[in-house]
Amino acid sequence: MRLKIFRPPLPNVWVLIGAWFFLQARSARAENAISYKYVDYREDGDRIAVESQYGLVEQDLGPDMHVKLNGVIDAIAGATPNGEPPATPGGPVPLTQMHDRRKAWGAEFSRQFPRIAVSIGYANSRESDYVSNGWSLNTLTDFNSKNTTLLLGAAGTDDDVKVFYQPAWVKKRGLDLIAGVTQLLDPRTSVTFNLGHGRTTGYLADPYRVIEQNTEVAPGIFLPLTYGENRPDSRDKWTAYAAVNHSLPEAHGALEASYRLYHDTFGTTANTVELAWFQKLGEQFTLRPSLRFYDQNAANFYRIDVTGADFVPTGRPDPAGPFFSSDYRLSAFRSYDYGLKAIWTINASWQLDAAIDRYIMRGTDGVTSQSAYPRATTLTTGVRFAW
Repeated sequence: MRLKIFRPPLPNVWVLIGAWFFLQARSARAENAISYKYVDYREDGDRIAVESQYGLVEQDLGPDMHVKLNGVIDAIAGATPNGEPPATPGGPVPLTQMHDRRKAWGAEFSRQFPRIAVSIGYANSRESDYVSNGWSLNTLTDFNSKNTTLLLGAAGTDDDVKVFYQPAWVKKRGLDLIAGVTQLLDPRTSVTFNLGHGRTTGYLADPYRVIEQNTEVAPGIFLPLTYGENRPDSRDKWTAYAAVNHSLPEAHGALEASYRLYHDTFGTTANTVELAWFQKLGEQFTLRPSLRFYDQNAANFYRIDVTGADFVPTGRPDPAGPFFSSDYRLSAFRSYDYGLKAIWTINASWQLDAAIDRYIMRGTDGVTSQSAYPRATTLTTGVRFAW
C-alpha cells in the first residue's frame, strides 16, 4: 500500500497568508520581476525528502494594476509512519514507503483604487490522488491618513480526494475568512492583529493512515488487525494573530515578532511564537536569523490504537462516529524551527538569497513513541530579477 501525506490546500495558504505579506508590502513600489526558488527538505533517518521548485512572475498593468503568476513542482519520496504502533512500547514505529509529485499554479490580479486595494486569485494543485481548486478575494482599505489599514479576505477550496476503497473520488470543501488591522504607531513601529475563521467539510481523513486493534479472531486467539481511521466530516477552526515590526536604524536592523492562537472542533488548541531579526551588513547584505516555537494538545479522538475499545472499526468513514486516528500529527507535540537566511542585493535588478532551517518535533503525551516525530533540515536558494 502506498502512503500519501495530504498537505494543506494551497489556495488557502497562498491567499490568506499571502494577504498578510501583501499588507506588509503595501508601501513598497510594485515592480516587474521574475523569481525562482529551490527548496530541499530532508528528514533524518532516510525518511521523507521533498524537492520543490517555485517560480513567480510579477507584472504591472498600468499605474494601478498588478498581476502575479506562480508555479510549484514538488517531488516527494521516502518513509513515513502509517499509524501502526511500535512492536515494543517506545520502540521504532512501522514505516511505509511513499512517493508522489505535485504540480500547482496560481494567479492573482490586484487593482489599487483611491483608498482601497482589491486582489482576486485562483489556484490549482494536482497530485496523483488529490486535486485542489481554490479562489480568493482580499481587500485593503486605508484610514487615518494611511496610518491604519483594514484587511478583509475570503478564500474557498473545492478538492477531490481519491480513496482507494471507494469507487469514485470524494469531495472536500473549505471556506476561510480573515479580518485584521495594521496600525502604524510611529515611523519605526507597526502592529497587526488578525482574526480568522475557517470551515472544512467532506472527506477529512487520510485514507492511507491505519489504526491497530488487538482482535479476538477465535476463542483465546488474538491478532493485531489494522483498520482505516475515522475522522469527523466537518471541522471549524478559529485563529487570532498578533505581530509587531520595529526597526532600529542605529543598529541597522529590524525585529519581527508574532503570536498565533489556534483552536478547532477536533479539540486541538495550538500556540505559535515566531521571532526574526533582519540585520543589514553594509548596503548589499542582510542576515535574518529566525526562531519558531509551536505547541499543540491532542485531538479529542487521537489514540495510539483501539485495543480494548467497545467497538470494532469498520475501516470506512462513518460521520456518526466513533472517531479515532493514530496519526501522530494529531497528537500532543511541540516543534522548534530555527534558521538563518542571507540576502545579497547585487544591484537594483538582481537579488540572491540562501537559507538553512532546522526543524525538530517532539511528542509530549508520554504515550506516542518519539520515533514517530521527525527531525528535518531545509535548504533554500533563490534568485530574483526585477526591471
